[in-house]
Amino acid sequence: QLQASGGGLVQAGGSLRLSCVASGSTVGIVVMGWYRQAPGKERELVATKTSGGGTNYADSVKGRFTVSRDNAKNTVYLQMNSLKPDDTAVYYCYSYRFGNYWGQGTQVTVSS
Repeated sequence: QLQASGGGLVQAGGSLRLSCVASGSTVGIVVMGWYRQAPGKERELVATKTSGGGTNYADSVKGRFTVSRDNAKNTVYLQMNSLKPDDTAVYYCYSYRFGNYWGQGTQVTVSS
């Protein structure tokens, strides 16, 4: 299971930090990260990090968002700075361990 937290309402230019804890069978998690889905749009990659430290970011968030992991705590974080109204979406925690797993989503709303 993936339990995300940290969403909320913030003004443009502000910051938020999302957290996601994996529980249950966590040995062998290869990738953890975040996707997002805005109203009327498809779910898209935000950022992921492998157990080996490799990262992958959407072009739209590079330089503003940072994904990090605490492998000992089975936790992934997303530090979001310089937020824009276009970042408004439901953010989903993601992990890959012999298949794709998704958390319940947390709402991030950025007001202009």
